[in-house]
Amino acid sequence: MAETKLYERLHREAFPERTLEEERLHRKRMLAATFRIFAKLGFDMGIAGHVTARDPEHTDCFWVNPFAVNFARIKVSDLLLVNHNGEVVHGDRDVNRAAFAIHSQVHAYRKDVVAAAHTHSTYGKTWSTLGRLLDPISQDACAFYNDHGLFNSFTGVVHDTKEGANIASALGQFKAVILQNHGLLTVGQSVEEAAWWFISMERACQSQLLAEAAGKPVPIEDRYAAITAKQQDRLTGVLSFRMLFEQIADEQPDLFD
Repeated sequence: MAETKLYERLHREAFPERTLEEERLHRKRMLAATFRIFAKLGFDMGIAGHVTARDPEHTDCFWVNPFAVNFARIKVSDLLLVNHNGEVVHGDRDVNRAAFAIHSQVHAYRKDVVAAAHTHSTYGKTWSTLGRLLDPISQDACAFYNDHGLFNSFTGVVHDTKEGANIASALGQFKAVILQNHGLLTVGQSVEEAAWWFISMERACQSQLLAEAAGKPVPIEDRYAAITAKQQDRLTGVLSFRMLFEQIADEQPDLFD
């Protein structure tokens, strides 16, 4: 009973009711914080990488980082609002063509998705070269058990929305997709979830690469992997990200400008 009450309280705190304006500001703050956190974790790679958040009112538009701005320097005021024609409707900078080509299709395909994250992180792009799904070799890796796809094609930098649509199709109803020879893409019903699943998946890739370099990993039995996967739900993602958010908010309060 006590555990149930705790879960219910944490769920209320993690998913409070907000007005449209409050929700918009919340998503933008989480988005700016995500870039700062990703920079600290070394997920940035030149002009590559983008994270988006659907606008809560204008749901055919999404907020995204401007082109060629370092993750470590992004502030709330830098974020662009882009419509599904690729037009910047709020902001005065350019949008990354690849960001539009991929994210516009993901948001169009998955109406339940609030946020999507993609960068050229080291272990994610390294694992992607194998053209394989992750195995359930640890408790953390089980978060992606039967819940990630593989886009087994690479034709260059994604500038065409048709390619973005193919990526969205490979994502399907999963929380993540491995883009072969490219990297990782994760989604969530909040910015917090999408960002945390990206961090967690990057680390799962690192873990499996290390394990396979050392020997032959022993996978978790399917029935237990399935149970463990269900235990890592939306609340897990939000609470895990919140711990990182609180730290970056204290360290770099200018991100809220």
